[in-house]
Amino acid sequence: MVIKILLTIIFLVVMVGVGVYSRKQASSVDGFVLGGRSVGPWLTAFAYGTSYFSAVVFVGYAGQFGWKYGLSSTWIGVGNAVIGSLLAWLVLGRRTKLMTQHIESRTMPDFFGTRFDSQGLRVVASVIAFVFLIPYTAGVYKGISTLFEMGFGIPYEYCVVIMAVLTAVYVILGGYKATAMNDFVQGVIMLFGIVVVIAAVLNTQGGLTAAVDKMAALPADTPADGTVNGGFADLFGPDPWGLLGVVILTSLGTWGLPQMVGKFYSITDEAAIRRGTIISTVFAFIVAGGCYFLGGFGRLFGTPPMLPNGKLAFDSIVPSMLVTLPDVIIALVVLLVLSASMSTLASLVLTSSSTMTLDLIYRDKKSLPGEVEEGTIDDMVSERVEHRKVVVMRVLIVFFIVISLMIALNPPTFIAQLMGISWGALAGAFLAPFMLGLYWRGVTTAGVWACFAWGVGLTVVNMLLGNPINPINCGAIAMVGGFPVVWLVSLLTPKMNRTTVDKIFECYKK
Repeated sequence: MVIKILLTIIFLVVMVGVGVYSRKQASSVDGFVLGGRSVGPWLTAFAYGTSYFSAVVFVGYAGQFGWKYGLSSTWIGVGNAVIGSLLAWLVLGRRTKLMTQHIESRTMPDFFGTRFDSQGLRVVASVIAFVFLIPYTAGVYKGISTLFEMGFGIPYEYCVVIMAVLTAVYVILGGYKATAMNDFVQGVIMLFGIVVVIAAVLNTQGGLTAAVDKMAALPADTPADGTVNGGFADLFGPDPWGLLGVVILTSLGTWGLPQMVGKFYSITDEAAIRRGTIISTVFAFIVAGGCYFLGGFGRLFGTPPMLPNGKLAFDSIVPSMLVTLPDVIIALVVLLVLSASMSTLASLVLTSSSTMTLDLIYRDKKSLPGEVEEGTIDDMVSERVEHRKVVVMRVLIVFFIVISLMIALNPPTFIAQLMGISWGALAGAFLAPFMLGLYWRGVTTAGVWACFAWGVGLTVVNMLLGNPINPINCGAIAMVGGFPVVWLVSLLTPKMNRTTVDKIFECYKK
């Protein structure tokens, strides 16, 4: 216990120390939200990866999908690396950086408002982002606190509150630069930790070969023909189509999440994007692939307890795999999940507060590139306005954390379902219009409105009907379905002003 407490205290002191160190760079809006658009490839790549993978993956997803799909759940991690990291950087990285800098966009709702010349889109997008980031944040709290409770014996409620306070401190102090620097430290811990934990867990089962053999001998949950092997050690597992839905949700979803895409806004230049692509992909292969590979062996550690509603407590699977490990390993696990979760929480609360501040409260009308702004503003007045915006963002960070904390203290469902609802609505609404808006001049404002209605509408209606479609599969349908929605509506509705669109796309000619 002394080792665990000492390592955790050192970790938390470093996190807060980085926040104090970075506070001078967080005095302006660009500094607080984007790190001055001068964050290098290593910090950006690690910020992307650590925001991607949190306790939601390590505790919630790895446990639930490892139980359901066995060793084939490793494909989810592979999909996260190839689709969610490599292709995301290749397809979105350069174009996002150039266009958002060209139109002076700081947030995803700001992008929609400027790119499609609609303040209404900007406002609605900011509301969607704020509302549906909350269940994701609550899922992260729940995951980290479940494991913290296992490692330290501290009641769940205390863990949630402590994590919320500490995250708020360093984000409020240092903004995005503090978040990115801490993400790098946290990412190193995650890389080292997942390798050590996998080795330790497999060692308890007699090694990799013995563990795989045990998985191959497990019966199916509902054996149709009486065979012993339920497919938990097969290449694509017992339910390949269900597995594909999870891969789509967790991999393609990052392309439409404000806190993920925002990383491309802040990177220094195109050369940094190329290096960041490689770093981010390798990181995802190790961390995501490792998490799901580990979770695939969950059935070897006994059946998880039942919840009052008669369902298995999937969120307890991974903690039950780790509870018998040596104290030093458990301390490393706690730091691993602490690192993953605090980085994700920091990204979520920063995204939410900046969106509410810049796209709802201070909704400045920007001129498009090449246009002359009307009037001028005194430098001192401008500086005061900038300072006021940063103060409002810091206040909203506290507000957002309190709301998500209240949900986390009484979570309505499993971690995986919380994330499915959040990602389904956000990526279902934002992914298609954002990606197509970077590439296709023909996207219309009506097409974006239609996709917003599609993504949020499908997710909410499914939730109100009691989830007749599994939230995971519903989220995947919302994301993929957004592309034909935007395409068809854009073909049938009036086009944007040609001159305006040409000015926006000039950024790619430079």
